[in-house]
Amino acid sequence: MPTRSDRWSLPSAEPLGVTVVGVDPGLEKCGVAVCAPGRIAARAIVAPAAVPELVARWAAEYHVDTVVVGSGTGSQGIIAALGAASRTGSLPAIAIQEERATTLAARRRYFEDHPRRGWRRFLPVSLQVPPEAYDDYAAAVIGERYIKRAAPSM
Repeated sequence: MPTRSDRWSLPSAEPLGVTVVGVDPGLEKCGVAVCAPGRIAARAIVAPAAVPELVARWAAEYHVDTVVVGSGTGSQGIIAALGAASRTGSLPAIAIQEERATTLAARRRYFEDHPRRGWRRFLPVSLQVPPEAYDDYAAAVIGERYIKRAAPSM
């Protein structure tokens, strides 16, 4: 079983298998993550305008099968921008994934990677907010859910 530290990093020599780019859309910032079964190869938080370029670069670098966009706020603009980029042939297929409860799952994942210290250890995770943006974790959750749902058919 992978440890906490190697779940978010992937040795370049190891094959990824089914690979997706998860996108957590937003109006001011978007989380983006490259996901494979059991691994997150890369993650970032970028402005919505920068998403198509980053996704195209990572799609080529990680041999991505599908780009998965969450269905939440800002998704229509991101889908339109990615659709325009995919018409040039630089992106794989685009899929939409339900985004329900990804924020809570991303918050839990954030605190797994950044353990709470001091008195915060005694408060439930659901009552705490990370001190920095964690949209990239939400993108990873979106990608992982898509893989779990669609991997047998890929």
